[in-house]
Amino acid sequence: MATPEAQPHPPILAPGPEDAQAWAASAARAGELVARFWSEQLERAADADAPAMPAMFDPRAIVAAQTELMNQGLALWERMLALAPGADDAAAPEKDKRFAAPPWRQPPFDALARTYLAATQAALGSVDRLPLDDRARERLRFNLRSILDAMSPANFPWTNPVVIERTLATRGENLAKGMEYLLRDVAKGQLTHTDPDAFEVGRNIAVTPGKVVKETPLYQLVQYSPTTESVREVPVLIFPPWINRFYILDLNEKKSFIRWAVAQGLTVFIVSWKSADESMKDVTQDDYILGGIVDAVDTVRDLLDVPAVNAIGYCVAGTTLAAALAYLPARGEAEKVRSATFFTAQVDFEDAGELQHFIGDEMFGLIGATSGGGVMDGRLMSAAFNALRGPELIWRYVVDHYMLGEDYPAFDLLHWNGDVTHLPAKWHGTYLRDLYRDNLLAKPGGVSVAGTPIDLGKVETPAYVQAGREDHIAPAKSVWKITHHFRGPVRFVLAGSGHIAGVVNPPDAGKYQHWTNDQPVGTLEEFVAGATENKGSWWPDWLRWLEPHAGELVPATGARVPGAGKLPAIEDAPGRYVKER
Repeated sequence: MATPEAQPHPPILAPGPEDAQAWAASAARAGELVARFWSEQLERAADADAPAMPAMFDPRAIVAAQTELMNQGLALWERMLALAPGADDAAAPEKDKRFAAPPWRQPPFDALARTYLAATQAALGSVDRLPLDDRARERLRFNLRSILDAMSPANFPWTNPVVIERTLATRGENLAKGMEYLLRDVAKGQLTHTDPDAFEVGRNIAVTPGKVVKETPLYQLVQYSPTTESVREVPVLIFPPWINRFYILDLNEKKSFIRWAVAQGLTVFIVSWKSADESMKDVTQDDYILGGIVDAVDTVRDLLDVPAVNAIGYCVAGTTLAAALAYLPARGEAEKVRSATFFTAQVDFEDAGELQHFIGDEMFGLIGATSGGGVMDGRLMSAAFNALRGPELIWRYVVDHYMLGEDYPAFDLLHWNGDVTHLPAKWHGTYLRDLYRDNLLAKPGGVSVAGTPIDLGKVETPAYVQAGREDHIAPAKSVWKITHHFRGPVRFVLAGSGHIAGVVNPPDAGKYQHWTNDQPVGTLEEFVAGATENKGSWWPDWLRWLEPHAGELVPATGARVPGAGKLPAIEDAPGRYVKER
C-alpha cells in the first residue's frame, strides 16, 4: 500500500533529566570498560612470555589514545545533553548524508549523531599518533573506519528516527517489506542495489548493433556495425576488465562509449571475457596475454588485413595490455599495436590505494577457502569493492531497503555493478601477490611472459593515459606512474570523478571536467599545478589524439561489416558470454 505522508508530530522521544543522567552514566561505564579492556589486552601483548604483537605497536601510546578518546567522549556527552538541537558544533550531523534528514534534529537523535561523529573523528585522529609506517597506518585507519561506519546509529532501526517515523506511518509495513528484501539477498549471497527486473543485457543495455565474430574458451570477440559511410583504416580494439562485464562501455545509447566511437567513424571491436568456470581453473597470466590480448590483436589484423590496431585497456585489462606491449618487442612485433589507451589502469602498484588493504595473508587464505573448483566467486570481489565505500554502497542500501522498505531504483550503472563475474582463482591470487603486494611488473624482468622477462621501459608505443581525480580503485597518483615507465610518448589526462563516472562521461552529458597539461612535468603535482581545466568529457580530446594513429578513411564495406569478412557472424552482439550467469 502507499506510504502516507508523515504528519507533523512532537519529538519521537522526549527524554527528561533522569534519562540524560542514565545515558551519561552508561557512557561513562562503557568508556571505563573499553579503556580497561585495551589496557589489559595490550599489556598482555607486551609481555615477553605472551604471543607478541608487531613491534611497531606501542601499548602505552594506544592506551593513551584510548583514554583521551574516552575523556573526549564523556565531555562531549555532558555538553551534548545541554546543547539545543541544531546548535553550531564541529561535528555537525547535517553535513553528513546519513544524518541530514530533519528528524535527526530532534532530541535525543541530534545528540546521538553528534556524539557518534565526534567520537569517530577522535578515533580516526588517534591513529595518527601511533608509531606506524604509512601503509600500516592507512590500513588501520581503513579497518577502523569500516567498523565505525558499521556502528553508525543510522544503521539500526531503534536509533534511526527516519526509520521510526516510517514504521509508525506504515504500521510496520516497511519492516515487513525490508525483511523480504533481506531474505532475498541472503538467498543470493549479494547485496541488491537496483531493481533486478529493470534491465536485461541485449534488450535495454548493451544494445549497440554488432556481431560476435570469434569465440575461444577465454573470450568472445565482438565487432560493431559501422554507422558512417567511411571509417578510419586502423581499428580500435578494446580490452575491458574481466572482473566485471564489458557493457560498462555500452550501457545505453546516451552513455555508450562504444556507440559514440562507432559514430566517429572508427571500426570498433571489444573482447567479452568469459566468466570463469571449472574449465578455467588453470588459466594463468600467459593465457590472458597470449591467448587473450595478442590473439585478439592478431585476429583483428588478419580479419581487416591491416598491420596494426589501436588498443584500449581498462583497469586490470590495461595492466595486462601494458605487459603485452612489453612482451611484443621481444618477439619483434611491437608494430602490431599502433597506439595504446589506458582507462584508469595501473602498472606500478607502490601507491595502489585502498585495495591494498585487502592484500594480505588473510585475503589469500580466503580466496583459497572459497574457490571451489579453482574459481573465485565474483561476489567476494564485489563485496570488497563495496567495502571501499561502505556508507554509499552498503549501509545506505541496508537503511533504504531493509529498514525503510523503499523500492529499488532502475539504475543501469548499479545493475552493472552487481552483475559479477567469477575469476580464475589461481591467476587472481598471482595477480594480487605479484602486482599489488610485490609490485613486480614495475621492476625490469620482475614478470615473465612465456618464459621471457619483460621490461615496461622497452614500451615505445604512443600511449594515452586517463586517470580519475577521485578514483579510489586506481588512484590518479598510481596511474600517473605509467609516465615513469614507458619510453614512448605519453599523453596524460586527469578526468573529473572516479573509476567509472570518470571514464563513462559522454560529451553530450556536459558533466564534470578534465585537465590537460602539454608541458613536460615530472610529477602529478606538477601536472595539476600547470594544468588547464576543460569543461565536460575528455572523449573528444582522446579522439583528437587518436587521429594521427588512425590512418586514412576507407569505405565501411566488406570486412568492416561484421560477418562479411573471413570470420562469419556467430551471433548478435553482445553475445552469450556476457549473459552467462
